[in-house]
Amino acid sequence: MLSDIALVLGGLAILLLAGDLLVRGAVNLALRLGIPALMVGMTVVAFGTSAPELLVSVKAVLADAGGLALGNVVGSNIANVLLVMGLPALIAPVLIGRDSLRDYVIMLAVTLLFIGLAFGGVIAVWQALVLLTAFVLFMGESIWRGMREQHMPDALEGADPSLSAARLSFYLALGLIGLPLGANLLVDGAVNIAEALGVSDVIIGLTIVAIGTSLPELATTLMAAIRREGGVALGNILGSNIFNLLLILGVAGLVGPMVVPETMLRLDLWVMLGAALVLAPFIWTGRAIGRMTAALLLSGYGGYIWLLFHYGG
Repeated sequence: MLSDIALVLGGLAILLLAGDLLVRGAVNLALRLGIPALMVGMTVVAFGTSAPELLVSVKAVLADAGGLALGNVVGSNIANVLLVMGLPALIAPVLIGRDSLRDYVIMLAVTLLFIGLAFGGVIAVWQALVLLTAFVLFMGESIWRGMREQHMPDALEGADPSLSAARLSFYLALGLIGLPLGANLLVDGAVNIAEALGVSDVIIGLTIVAIGTSLPELATTLMAAIRREGGVALGNILGSNIFNLLLILGVAGLVGPMVVPETMLRLDLWVMLGAALVLAPFIWTGRAIGRMTAALLLSGYGGYIWLLFHYGG
């Protein structure tokens, strides 16, 4: 068991480091090739930060652990709202503006789309194509809207004009090598832990793997809360949840079919939808998420984890 825990922790560490290096290398390469910063921010950075979850899900499907892939995404989306929004709000109130309404409505629609597909019992090729088609439409509209508004953050994540060509190549190489390596270690360790504990790979995906792959979002959101940048924090979470459902499960579904467990249909999908709906009053009114609400979010997440292991799976 200890060796498997070490595999999971080592895999997570490698994934997070490799993902960060890949983003830095890819962003600077794209900028040097003359791609506008706006396009880089909406595509290269977004894809790069989703790479760890994508590699984990694909590896899980190839290892005949499709439940782990589904659990990783559904669990990450739950953790992104209840845990990733809850912890920063304990430090400082997270201010949310109504300018996030569009992305929130899209996230809610995507969540409902996935739930509808999941009740078919499996995410296979045609379901994956539906998800990927929706993803292409979402990205196309986002890029069009971004170019029309010509709005871009002051600092593009990972951009470094002084980065040498050698260091850029080094970052890309480490990222491309580290991501599959970390994914292999994480999935192997997670499957072994599930077998040792007598629980399904879905449970491990919903908890250990989901929390681990949500660490980048947690770090970003914590820093945004400290800087009083609530819009950045919320935008990071909404974008991550949309990418998780459309891109990651879309690609994983093309690699191989993922059977949706009965326990997920009864509990986890509805918790994911409920977590999404929790944000509605704050986005609609522009109210801040304060410490009391943060405590409720974290309590809700703790209760969900208890239910998960209580019912098994």
